[in-house]
Amino acid sequence: MASDKIIGIDLGTTNTAFSILEIEQPEVIPNQEGERTTPSVVAFTDSGEQLVGNLARNQAIQNPTRTIFSIKRKMGRRDFTKEIGENEFTPEELSAAILRKVRRDASEYFDEDICRAVITVPAYFNDRQRQATKNAGEIAGFTVERIINEPTAAAMAYGIDEHQDQRVLVFDLGGGTFDISIMELGEGVYDVIATAGINHLGGDDWDSALVELLSERFRKEHDINLQKDPEAKQRLQEAAEKAKKELSTRHETRINLPFITATEDGPLNLEDRITREEFEKITEGLRKKLRKPTEQALKDANCSTHDIDNVLLVGGATRMPQIKRVAEDITGKDPSTSINPDEAVALGAGIQGGVISGRKDDQVLLDVTPMSLGIEIQGGLMERLIPRNTTIPTQTSKLYTTSHDAQSSVYIQVFQGEEDIADRNELLAEFELEGIPPAEAGTPEIYVDFSIDINGIVEVSARDEMSGNFEAVRIVGGSGLSDEELEVMKHKADKIEDQTISDDHRFIARERANRAAGVGERLLLNQDIPLTPTAAIHIEAGIDRVETLLEDPESLTKDLESATEDLLHDIELHGGTEALGEDTPGMQTN
Repeated sequence: MASDKIIGIDLGTTNTAFSILEIEQPEVIPNQEGERTTPSVVAFTDSGEQLVGNLARNQAIQNPTRTIFSIKRKMGRRDFTKEIGENEFTPEELSAAILRKVRRDASEYFDEDICRAVITVPAYFNDRQRQATKNAGEIAGFTVERIINEPTAAAMAYGIDEHQDQRVLVFDLGGGTFDISIMELGEGVYDVIATAGINHLGGDDWDSALVELLSERFRKEHDINLQKDPEAKQRLQEAAEKAKKELSTRHETRINLPFITATEDGPLNLEDRITREEFEKITEGLRKKLRKPTEQALKDANCSTHDIDNVLLVGGATRMPQIKRVAEDITGKDPSTSINPDEAVALGAGIQGGVISGRKDDQVLLDVTPMSLGIEIQGGLMERLIPRNTTIPTQTSKLYTTSHDAQSSVYIQVFQGEEDIADRNELLAEFELEGIPPAEAGTPEIYVDFSIDINGIVEVSARDEMSGNFEAVRIVGGSGLSDEELEVMKHKADKIEDQTISDDHRFIARERANRAAGVGERLLLNQDIPLTPTAAIHIEAGIDRVETLLEDPESLTKDLESATEDLLHDIELHGGTEALGEDTPGMQTN
């Protein structure tokens, strides 16, 4: 039976988190691995198994070409698909795989079928990206109750005094996007008055700067470009992300990647040292990009930094000291860091879920459309019907007419953006209104209606007043998915889901078995640990049994788990793991 609970989901570029509000405060829900965030990573093994989250991230170095990171940056792209074997996957489908895991984990946590959700998006996502996100939720089996902006959700989570009127600037730098939102708060009302941002700027770019630095230093020393080797590049990316995090709390970090590549003379190692000062110098250009959207939002809100009462830092990338300094420099305020920046957005989405479900009735959210919407008119210009930062939901209508005698149809192109020349903006949709009765130019009355719903999704219609003819288009996202295409994707995802559940279980079992066999082999080779002949025979036999089952594709998962447990028992019985100082692969059954 489907639950009436509504969870809030922060579908992030790097990590995904989800929460729920059941009583007074929202709580982050741990995933099946017991962690509060899930890596937004999807992978496919050579045998076609789909892996999501930690399982996908942990095998990325061995499987770099079939592991997908940062798919959020491709949301709404009609020209992007990822080819895996004979299959192609759209950004919506890959995002749906992450959301399916969220749904599965939440359902197991509550022992109920969780199928309703609020999903967040960057404030500066355009209509196509918002619709694509909603489609991903539907493919995952969710009823998407609302799409809300990430900075808005974060502000709701920070627990600012709702009884004190104030103006808040939310500085949101995540793994892949940067958003600025300015809000007015008071008496439980969250009123967004301006938003701006960059959809392709985030922590990933700081990682890339480190990858470039490391690979260039290695190239100068060895005349080898590591970025041309997928496995070496993946190791570099993981090392860069780790170094970035370490440099947030330390002034220097060391990178050591043994056997990063090889030549005719043998293997080569990468050993390097990076200081915080070097890191900040190579990312100076990225920091400069943060200023313009912030100043634009302040201008659109018709306020100065003196009018801002609070600055909130949101997104994991704001942990970097250089980012906090930028926010302080631009606003002149000491930013608040009272809540985990990785969880703020998910917590706010959980609060909004509580509002929709009726568990919380003392908050009202008034959001805005991030970009202007309009149509192309004579001369190739864009006429704005709904300016950016208009509170949603909203609708408007404008009267147009024909430009030629006896004109029987009008062609309407819908654009989103701020450029005066129409085709420099994002083309959202185009359609034709036909059947206009013959008349002199300028006589027919043609009304064009724009509406934006509470999720920021656009619908446009045109009607001829004389004939009553009517045409409408609801802007669809991603690759222009129809209802029929969505149903096909849902069915495809259902089939993968059935297999994925068993695949996850088997993958975990194989991982534990491999680690147990490795511990056993090191124990047999370690001459400092005396083993009786009988103990050595038992451990050798256990390793052989585990490796035989690992090599047999027809072996049952339960048999592999049993063999692993027996081997671990023998190792533990003879003090192997304690003496070796190993992290055991888990003595308990997963």
